[in-house]
Amino acid sequence: MLSIHTHEEHTHHILRIQGEIDASNSVQLDESIRSLADNGAKSILVDGSDLEYISSAGLGVFMSYLEDFQEQGVSLKIFALDPKVFEVFKILGLDQLISIFPTKEEAIQEV
Repeated sequence: MLSIHTHEEHTHHILRIQGEIDASNSVQLDESIRSLADNGAKSILVDGSDLEYISSAGLGVFMSYLEDFQEQGVSLKIFALDPKVFEVFKILGLDQLISIFPTKEEAIQEV
């Protein structure tokens, strides 16, 4: 089961993911990110502290925004991933393409 909540903190939009992202619900993640971007968000922080699992479909959602966001000046950062989930990003080399931080504070400080 997947639950996604968004809220605003100063100039940052926090997207909190709880549960598992797989092919059956990755569209929910996609819609959440797209909605923030369409509404003018320039800084999207993904709270991965309650993300238990991510499939290639979920990873693909993040990857699909990298180029567009770079062109639009939108910052996408992920923080507080469980070590097992982070390992999936790392194995695929996505930690080199997506900014991933241990804490929200570190993600906010990084410009």
